[in-house]
Parts: sequence; C-alpha cells; structure tokens
Amino acid sequence: MRIENLLSEGIKATPPSFVRGILKAASDPDVISFAGGLPNPISFPQEKLLESMERIVRSYGSAVFQYSITAGLPELRQYIAKRYNRIFGLSLTMDNIIITTGSQQALDLIGKVLLNKGDGLIVEKPTYLAAIQAFSMQQPVFYPVELTEEGMNAEKLAEALQNPVKFIYAIPDFQNPTGLTYSAGNRERIYEILKGRDVILIEDDPYGELRFEGERLPYIGAGKLPGSILLGTFSKTVTPGMRTGFIISENKELLKYISIAKEASDLHTNIFSQYLLWDYLENNDLDGHIAEIKALYKKQAHAMMDAMERYFPPAVKYTRPHGGMFLWVTLPEGISAMSLFPKALEKKVAFVPGDPFYIGVKNVNTMRLNFTNADCETIEEGIRRLGELLHSLKRR
Repeated sequence: MRIENLLSEGIKATPPSFVRGILKAASDPDVISFAGGLPNPISFPQEKLLESMERIVRSYGSAVFQYSITAGLPELRQYIAKRYNRIFGLSLTMDNIIITTGSQQALDLIGKVLLNKGDGLIVEKPTYLAAIQAFSMQQPVFYPVELTEEGMNAEKLAEALQNPVKFIYAIPDFQNPTGLTYSAGNRERIYEILKGRDVILIEDDPYGELRFEGERLPYIGAGKLPGSILLGTFSKTVTPGMRTGFIISENKELLKYISIAKEASDLHTNIFSQYLLWDYLENNDLDGHIAEIKALYKKQAHAMMDAMERYFPPAVKYTRPHGGMFLWVTLPEGISAMSLFPKALEKKVAFVPGDPFYIGVKNVNTMRLNFTNADCETIEEGIRRLGELLHSLKRR
C-alpha cells in the first residue's frame, strides 16, 4: 500500500516541524542548544503544583477525572477574565474565553474555522514557524509583511490588505523568532489601518508577561477591534507540559464556531490539568512567580548579548529584546545560516536557522537563539563557540 496516495492535500502541504528535527539532532548531552523555545525548568513551581494536585483530588474527587465542557473549567476562565481586566484594562467575562490544549491548538482551530483552500492571510516576515505549519493544513495563500524595528511595516500591511484576506496573524510583544516588540506608534498606525475593515486581527501573546525591561504596551486590537482574537498561554509562566492555552474574543459568534471546531477535535482540554492550574493560581502569587522568571531571563538575556558583544564579529547584528525568550541574529550577506548549522553542531552548539520562519525563502542569513534554557556560564561557552566559527567563515 502506498500511503502517500491516500493522504489529504492539506497534510501534503503542511511542513514537518523543523525545530523538532533540530532538537533531535542536538539531543547529544554535550551539545549546547540555543535551538528550542523551552522555558527554564528551574522556574517550574513543582512543589506548589504537587500541593495543588493533592488538594484537587481531595476536594473535587471524581470531577477532576470526568468528561467536562468544551469551553473549559468555568473557574479557570473566570480567573483569566479577572486577570486580563485588571492588568490589560479589558472588559471580559468567562464567556469571552475558550481554554485550548496549548495556544498551538488555538492556531489549528482558527485555521479550521476561518480558512478555505486559497483564502488569504497576512503574517509577519519572518513569523512563528508553528503558525505556518498550523495554517498550512488549510492550504491558504500567505501574504508576508516585512518586520522593521518598529514592528510590522504599516505601509506594506496596507498594501497587503488590497488582497482578499481573512485575517492577520501577529506577535506584537517579543516576537518569535526576532524578539522584537511593536512600538506604541506602530500599534496605533496598524489600528487605524484595520479600523472599519472586515478582517480579523489575531494577536498571539505568549511572551507579553515576560517583559523584564521597559513599560507594558497596549494591545492593538483586543477590546477595540470587533472580531479581534487574543491568544494566551500558561506555558511560559507556569509550565508548558500541562498544555493549557486560551482564546479571548469579545465576538461570541466567532467563539461559538471555534467551540464547535474544538468539540470536534478533542471535546475539551485535559480537565485534570485545568483544575490543577486553577488551584495553583488561586492559592499562589502568580505575579510574584512571574517576577522571579523575569529576573532570571533578564540575567540570561544579558549574558547572551554581552557574550555576543565579546565574541561575534562586528559585521554580525542581533536584536536586543526587552523580554521574551529569543533574539535574532543577522549574518553578513552571502552567509547561509542553514549551511552554518552542521558546522555549529560539529562544535557542539545548536541554533535554529532562519529559513523555516519564512514563506518560500531559502538560505537566509538569519538565525534564532533562545536564551532561557541555559545558565549564564553555558551561554557564555556556547556563544564563544559560535563566535569562533563565525570568525573562521569566508563569504560564499
């Protein structure tokens, strides 16, 4: 039997996870890996979660093991609504929220609900590679819009909107892969461009609470643009293994269709994890916990940038993020980061070449480095090895 003859066109159009392949290649314990987007495990509140686990089993018994409702645990949704109202000035109720199995599922559900084959969507250039993967299942047409230091290029966005487009996908805070944050002025320009248009803005915000420098900036569309969608997750602030994310929208008709898609996909997100997370949040200081994570990541980010200042050639440029988990390196023209990767592995250091973050672009001179999952001494040594390699290169 030739399985490929039985495959759907959607799965054929969907690229495999490039990072998963890199992580496998970098699984050697001697390799210093800047490749994954992994939170630092020392930040996981294991003891507090163990206390919550025992408490929910004692307090709620069989309910934590039973089927549940598709939208998610009401108490957890209410907690999220109150938190976002307090911190971000929104006006949410729990009915504006659907719990998802990680924000990755949110991308999958949105694609299923909004996209038909050939439909247009706008993404950043470069953009989150797993979003490309999730949306590709529906075989859409991608319209990438260049990122500048201010964020998505507003003029190019207006040009891209001349095409038939269903939605725009953006990560305005500490963007993956670049680490860039949209400026306040650029957010306002994008809002003015989108105001009154029949297009949905999806703001993916997995890193916004990880700001370790500067002031928080307002969302572009959440609470202002009708039909806008805000994505969030507890993977970066509590633990990623529980796979608990959420979709926020004030458009309840849109949420109704997303709920139908989720019901068809997995009925509901793991209810044990939802109870566990809710109990942890109710009985602990999340803001204090996040403050500890931010202090840790600030130290690690500066360790990486300081090491790059010492070891990288002057012609190599890189972003200087004020939060999040990544920074973006631009090599001199003519140097392919993809070609550099196997040479880096020989030196026992790994990164993600820029190629998979672009639509239809190959052999780019950019790469993503993660600074959150290694201690400062390991970061120093890994950057030293990369710097040694970069100094040895000649342009192709």
